Amino acid sequence: MKYYSTNHTAPLAFLHEAVVRGLAPDRGLYMPERIRKLPAEFFDHIDSMSFQEIAYHVADAFFGEDIPADRLKQIVYDTLSFPCPVKPVEDRIFSLELFHGPTLAFKDVGARFMARMLQYFIHEEGTKEVNVLVATSGDTGSAVANGFLGVDGIRVFVLYPKGKVSAIQESQFTTLGQNITAIEVDGVFDDCQALVKQAFLDDDLCHHMKLTSANSINVARFLPQAFYYFHAYAQLKRMGMADNFVVCVPSGNFGNITAAIFARQMGLPIKRFIAANNANDVVCQYLQTGNYAPRPSVQTIANAMDVGDPSNFARISDLFHADWQQIRSLMSGAAYTDEQIRHTMRHCYEANHYVLDPHGACAYQALKDLLADDEVGVFGETAHPAKFKETVESAINAEIDIPERLAAFMKGKKQSVSMSKKFSDFKQLLMAE
Repeated sequence: MKYYSTNHTAPLAFLHEAVVRGLAPDRGLYMPERIRKLPAEFFDHIDSMSFQEIAYHVADAFFGEDIPADRLKQIVYDTLSFPCPVKPVEDRIFSLELFHGPTLAFKDVGARFMARMLQYFIHEEGTKEVNVLVATSGDTGSAVANGFLGVDGIRVFVLYPKGKVSAIQESQFTTLGQNITAIEVDGVFDDCQALVKQAFLDDDLCHHMKLTSANSINVARFLPQAFYYFHAYAQLKRMGMADNFVVCVPSGNFGNITAAIFARQMGLPIKRFIAANNANDVVCQYLQTGNYAPRPSVQTIANAMDVGDPSNFARISDLFHADWQQIRSLMSGAAYTDEQIRHTMRHCYEANHYVLDPHGACAYQALKDLLADDEVGVFGETAHPAKFKETVESAINAEIDIPERLAAFMKGKKQSVSMSKKFSDFKQLLMAE
């Protein structure tokens, strides 16, 4: 299968080119030329399949033309070595717990899948070394750093905004060493993302080193997140609760909800979507007004969603030909302040004995506010609450335990490079490699 750019001026690319490049030469995001519908038989029997079996069928529809079946199956099964359960929180509202991977965040699946796919392409092409650039507002950096840790032929540079990720999140990518370099940028997430995008367009850098991105702009990072929603549907079907299925996703860079929309395009019977935002509500405002107006991000307690110009909105717009009416008929939005997020965490804990992280709290509240009486809602609980320990504990007025996997990261020594948000400084750092 070939991939085109959302800016429609770059040449078509094969999968290996799209994955290794990350961003298209015209600064657009790669999109598959077609989205294959899965057969009705697959959905008839989905509730009898394991997570890995379901994911392999979905992966084959995207990547089966480009990767041998045995290798693709190995990539999928290696990636999905942990559960993603659907749990009832209250009547007709379920959480999809996406935080049971190595770094306890939903991005583990996409990062691990991409690491294995990129390693396969490097081996097949005989490429000497690939340098992965990734901007993070929290969980992307930890998932990518740990997914690529120790992988031969790949170096990873994680750019993160100084003072704007939680201490536990920061420890997950600044204490690793080996092939992982953490860069602490004096700015916000959007500055980090701009540096990554500009690096791909710099001729000196592109001649000096082979660059790719592991943000959700990379097709190998965001597409595997579709696995989650097929798996959620299968679990609901086993419960007899799969009719009028609504998906609500806490959204920052909009990669996760874009993957869910792709799942629907493949035939998954999702009725509609809700994009839950914090104060960075650019897409929520677009859904209400039809005007897409990016702006600088502001810092919130749901920091992984602190994005003022979400990259993957370009994919959503392209998929629906920039038709606002069509997009808003499929997706609604809701946005919440820090105080509202704290209130939701406290209420859910007291009423349901369920501990939310700040991002999941946005999505849970959006379902409570927008779910119709005849609908069943699933919201993404995207990171373990312990990753935001102080924020969560102050909201619910109770202590939460830190899982051993997180505690181990906190014992490591911070190794990071401090840098301004000037591209010239970033370029100088990379040219010295």
